[in-house]
Amino acid sequence: MIDYFVGNMWLVWLIVSIGLLLLELTSGDFYVICFAFGAVASIVGAAIGLPLWAQVLIWAVCSVLCLYFVRPSLVRRLHGKENERKSNVDALVGRRGVVIDTIAAGGFGYVKIDGDEWRSVSSDGSEIAQGTTVTVISRDSIILTVSEK
Repeated sequence: MIDYFVGNMWLVWLIVSIGLLLLELTSGDFYVICFAFGAVASIVGAAIGLPLWAQVLIWAVCSVLCLYFVRPSLVRRLHGKENERKSNVDALVGRRGVVIDTIAAGGFGYVKIDGDEWRSVSSDGSEIAQGTTVTVISRDSIILTVSEK
C-alpha cells in the first residue's frame, strides 16, 4: 500500500489539497486555501517525478508566496471594507426613527429605532412632537442628536 502511494504521490497531494479546500469552507479566512494551492503545485512536481523533499519544498514555498501575494487581494476583494463597518451605537448615525416621547425644547425625549429606545435631543434645540420621524445626526455617549429633516 505504501509503495502505491510513494509511486503515486500526485494522488496524495490531490487528497491533501481537497481536504484543505474542504477545511477552508469552514473558516473563510483564506489561510488554508493557500496551503491547498501549494499542494496543487506539488501535484505538478510529483507528476514530473521530483523526489519527495522537492515536492514538500514546492508546497512550502508556494504556500508562503500565496499567503503574501494572493491572500491579501482575496481578502480585499471579498471582504471589502468590512473593517470600516460601523457597529453598535455608531451605526445609528444617519438612521431614521420615530419620536416616542416628545423632545422638549432644549431638553430630552426618546426616539425609537429598530425597536430600541434612545434618549435624544433636537439638533437645533427646538421641540419635536411625539410621532415625528427624525434622522440621527450625531451622538454623544448614548444620547442621540436628531433632526426632523
